Amino acid sequence: MGQPASSLTDTLLREALHDVIDPELGYNIVDLGLVYGIAIEDGVVDVTMTMTTPGCPAQDYIVGGVEHRLAEEPGVTGVFVTVVWDPAWSPRLMSPAAKAHFRIREDEE
Repeated sequence: MGQPASSLTDTLLREALHDVIDPELGYNIVDLGLVYGIAIEDGVVDVTMTMTTPGCPAQDYIVGGVEHRLAEEPGVTGVFVTVVWDPAWSPRLMSPAAKAHFRIREDEE
């Protein structure tokens, strides 16, 4: 038996999204700062996210990865992804681990 939808949390779902890798950068979308928000209601998950650039050729791949990965979580009954361009993505949104991986210093953002 899966977990109830009420046990779904932003933290749990963000952790699951660490499995979704941007194929161009080879790094997970959470630490890249692409996930702006997650809303959960009765097992339905709405993800608001962006890409590193408008017209990103990997957009469909990444969105599909988000939908597929979250659908695997017990209690998730639906996944909807909205890609937004405002605010625009920048390296400032990356986690410290991602910045270190890409050798981005705080003053270079």
